[in-house]
Amino acid sequence: MEKYNNSRRKFIQNALMATGGVMLAPNFISCSDDDVANGKIDTSGFTNVNFTQGVASFDPTDSKVIIWTRYSQSNKEIVWEVATDAAFTTILRSGTIVTEANRDNTLAVELTELEENLKLYYRFINKKDKEVSVTGETITLPVQAESIKLAICSCSNYPAGYFNVYNAMANSEADIIVHLGDYIYEYQANGYGTIGGLNRIHEPAHEIVSLEDYRTRYKQYRSDEDLQLAHQKKPFICVWDDHEVANDTYKDGAENHSPSEGPFEVRKASALQAYSEFLPFSRLEADNQELIYRAFNLGNLVDLFMLDTRVIGRDKQLNIFDYFTTTGFDANAYTAAIYKLDRTILGNTQRNWLLDQLQGATSKWQVLGQQVLMGKMEVPAEMLTAFGSDNFTEILTNLVGLKARYLQGDPTLTPQETERVLTVFPYNLDAWDGYPVEREIIFNALGDKKIVTFAGDTHNGWSSTLKKEDGTEVGIEIATSSVSSPGFEVYTGLNPVDVGGFQQALTTLIDNLNYFNASKRGFVLTTFTQNDVKAEWNYVNTIESKNFTAEKEHTITYS
Repeated sequence: MEKYNNSRRKFIQNALMATGGVMLAPNFISCSDDDVANGKIDTSGFTNVNFTQGVASFDPTDSKVIIWTRYSQSNKEIVWEVATDAAFTTILRSGTIVTEANRDNTLAVELTELEENLKLYYRFINKKDKEVSVTGETITLPVQAESIKLAICSCSNYPAGYFNVYNAMANSEADIIVHLGDYIYEYQANGYGTIGGLNRIHEPAHEIVSLEDYRTRYKQYRSDEDLQLAHQKKPFICVWDDHEVANDTYKDGAENHSPSEGPFEVRKASALQAYSEFLPFSRLEADNQELIYRAFNLGNLVDLFMLDTRVIGRDKQLNIFDYFTTTGFDANAYTAAIYKLDRTILGNTQRNWLLDQLQGATSKWQVLGQQVLMGKMEVPAEMLTAFGSDNFTEILTNLVGLKARYLQGDPTLTPQETERVLTVFPYNLDAWDGYPVEREIIFNALGDKKIVTFAGDTHNGWSSTLKKEDGTEVGIEIATSSVSSPGFEVYTGLNPVDVGGFQQALTTLIDNLNYFNASKRGFVLTTFTQNDVKAEWNYVNTIESKNFTAEKEHTITYS
């Protein structure tokens, strides 16, 4: 058994983000050695009292994977073991690592130089105190895969309901769970999304700002048995969204951050350090830095590019309602702002990296794993201005009728009626609709390739055909609902019987929107083969009870 002492640990303590100057926490050691324990450790009678956050694995490839746990005490020597069987009779790798308070006693080991296409079992043991973690399951991918199954999820708000969706994914056929962000929420107890009576109250009770605050919040989320089960059964590939820092984060601020909470850069650094402690991610091999945006080749079938559209380079979001004046919509000011040539959601460094990656990609599928909707979501201006008014439903119904007549080529439509449905604007400038120039740069760089984009953030299920400004199709978007955060059914106050009509209205009014679910919590299971990608939207029937059922509602196949 190899013991890792301080002089041999490979913690990267000074890795800076390429832009933004954020220092990430030392988050794993790297192990390619084949030393194994001299005999099996008998764990009969051991407890798991200090392994209260379970186990997890991250960023699997055909030769690497990261294994993780947290032990609740510092300065404890922990043995880790990786085997090919659940009984740990055939151990591939093992070692020891000492818990340290400076990373909140989280332990992460990156296993390298593994064989392809393995099913692996792993655990962590404190021999001295006779404690053992649960056994985790993970994989290495085949070099040449016939199919890859990815479950897509996002937006897990602890007080908004039970994490039944995590349970459903743990028991799904997914090879990997891709988490697109909002893994935690920063709000105070009894804040956003809270469902009373469930006794799921945020800890700490105040809005989280400091490093210890963020660590406490992660520990609370990772105490949830359904989230623990998902991590125990499936490897994750993760990226952050805004709530891992604060609502509507951008590169140097956030909507939910005030000067009274201290410098934003300090808060951001604390948030991202805690993130990297609890959700470690693989290095960007080009410069050995700890960067959240990174590329995965999954079985020479899928090139998955995980992107940060929130923290590293995003310019502050625009608000379309700022351009509605007492005399109408100021189209000139709006156009000048939104089509500013250097306006960016990725930042120059990350965008150039992505363009290089897309140019060199050779797999059948190029997939962007990122946070916000990339498809165009343009609705009639009249609908935007009526949103929230008493006559919103009446106006919406009228617009849908006019759009249906327009699509049918009704010659009786007046020019004024046509203008009502063709005068459209994006309703959500927090998404790629707020950064159209950069979106077009990426679309134009594809050449003959087509992409699949994953998105979360909105708490609703969507699928759109992606098109350039000239109408050329470049791919498809697959957007997941939330694990627990509320969707349009709450924002609009829709009666459940009216949800179906609202969904149909938006798919009629928004060009290239093929599917929309406004009210259910769930995930998307995607299956990639050489022929096509199949996306299946799965939903749970409740998040207010631990007794739930999950069912597939909608399927799209794209080739």
